[in-house]
Amino acid sequence: MIVPEYKILVDKELCINCRRCVFECSFGAHVYDEKKKKIVRLHEKCVGCFRCVATCPTKAIEIIRNPMLFDRHHTWKARYIRDIKIQANSGSVILTATGTDYDYPSIFDRLLIDACQVTNPPIDPLREPMETRVYIGRKPDVIDVDFNGEKVKLKTKIGPYIVAETPIMIAHMSYGALSLEAHKALAMAAKECGTYMGTGEGGLHKSLYPYADHIIVQVASGRFGVTEEYLKVGAAIEIKIGQGAKPGIGGHLPGSKVTKEISETRMIPEGTDALSPAPHHDIYSIEDLARLIAALKEATRYKKPVFVKIAAVHNVAAIAVGIANAGADAIVIDGLRGGTGATPQIMRDHVGIPIEFAIASVDRRLRQEKIRNQVSIIASGGIRCAADVVKAIALGADAVYIGTAALIALGCTVCKRCYTGKCAWGIATQDPRLRKRLNPEEGARRVANLIKAWTHEIKEVMGALGINSIESLRGNRDRLRAVGLTDAELRVLGVKVAGD
Repeated sequence: MIVPEYKILVDKELCINCRRCVFECSFGAHVYDEKKKKIVRLHEKCVGCFRCVATCPTKAIEIIRNPMLFDRHHTWKARYIRDIKIQANSGSVILTATGTDYDYPSIFDRLLIDACQVTNPPIDPLREPMETRVYIGRKPDVIDVDFNGEKVKLKTKIGPYIVAETPIMIAHMSYGALSLEAHKALAMAAKECGTYMGTGEGGLHKSLYPYADHIIVQVASGRFGVTEEYLKVGAAIEIKIGQGAKPGIGGHLPGSKVTKEISETRMIPEGTDALSPAPHHDIYSIEDLARLIAALKEATRYKKPVFVKIAAVHNVAAIAVGIANAGADAIVIDGLRGGTGATPQIMRDHVGIPIEFAIASVDRRLRQEKIRNQVSIIASGGIRCAADVVKAIALGADAVYIGTAALIALGCTVCKRCYTGKCAWGIATQDPRLRKRLNPEEGARRVANLIKAWTHEIKEVMGALGINSIESLRGNRDRLRAVGLTDAELRVLGVKVAGD
């Protein structure tokens, strides 16, 4: 027996038997029995998406965690017992989505931000200009300027870069894993906020080309949707080597999600599984990576910066040095808590390291090699609030990607069933009926509101720190203090303990 994860409670005095829950539930947890003329609740099919709760006109429905799912044994916790029973029945890998729900300690939560008081007074962000603009790309070793009377001419050749009005960008999530409506909402929000969104490895739908100057296109191992036009239309190009939710493995979009539009965008047959291999079959060394970076730059006439995305692993600092020397303009590091639409549960929960350690290690190593200016760092994986953004930048990042947070702004309730294609909120689905539930304009407004609110909070913190430029925060670990971390963790982070 597999105990249901959730229980559906219905107040019979409030329920008017309107069957709205039957219509709204995409997982089949509410079913109308024609013979009995009543609604039957199938608890084992409930995933906790709360769509029925939100849409019930009389608020008669409540979803709770099944009280039978409690830990009766310290070693054999309920989650392990449930997983064993599922695999004993199926004989297959357990799939999951979003970021890990394991209770690993959050390093961000153990870091506090310092503030100015008397001798170095804070800045009022409401009355003083606060610069949150970031430049992503290579910076020159020196700046050579020619002063000729009133005219000033920059003699130093600057490589390609992108400019974001906020250090917050939207992470790569593919068209196919997400609906076209979700992709459009994210693109519209990025344009409104003067920032960027990533295409993921699924290519870019033609209808989103008007937003391409705020879109970073991705080249993954499957090369889905990669054409010369695709490379040239984006503001930047990102080579995806790995991601935080599944380091060392490829991607898989089930054939049931590959509709006619997606097959045209990805350039694969309709209804077939889109399998991207674990490695790029033309990258087995830093030299191979350098050749691909050079090829992509040549294909775009050296007008687009090229990023390389890797998962946070133990030797991430050494890998980052190699990527920088290979000619990348930015390194994207995706940490242990990174989200995804589908991955084996074992990979999501047990492979990789926290983003906080990875940022600090990479920033320190690049500075030691005296090449920090040659490459930008973008941090990703579990960025939950503006404070996390500030801490990530203070640890050494230039900017951050947000993925799950952006989807939550769209309406996601983190039910972890993205891979089923049954998203009740119209986000991670290709079902035409479910897609209609997401209004791109309304979604864009909500995501833009989130980014603007976080950016305002970042300005507030910068004012408290007595700085008026995000550049002054980057790698400024003196503005962080730790609580409850070990000496070894403090050494890796390069942060002092609170009170020191």
